[in-house]
Amino acid sequence: MESAATDTPVVTDNPAASRYELHVGADLAGFLDYRLREHDGAAVLSLMHTEIEPAFQGAHLATHLARFSLDDARTRGMSVLPFCPYVNSWIKKHPEYADLVPEERRGEFGV
Repeated sequence: MESAATDTPVVTDNPAASRYELHVGADLAGFLDYRLREHDGAAVLSLMHTEIEPAFQGAHLATHLARFSLDDARTRGMSVLPFCPYVNSWIKKHPEYADLVPEERRGEFGV
């Protein structure tokens, strides 16, 4: 029997694939695609699409991807463009992350 610790969701950045990956045990349970670019000398992280594998849906795992990606952006001093509908709605539910979206773009994303 596997221990509960093996089932703990773990999120990592996979820059070669331009995505954050969420693993549960040895399984890839989901990912969040992103595009990283420079704009006016500052890094901008565009969060494009979140996907959770069917076997893991309903376990609220996408929240781990959203929180990790936004915390990573904050730590690295990047602004965020939440094109992904899931991340966009997540930011609306967690307004403490709205400051990551550039002020001039907040209206576009409704945050």
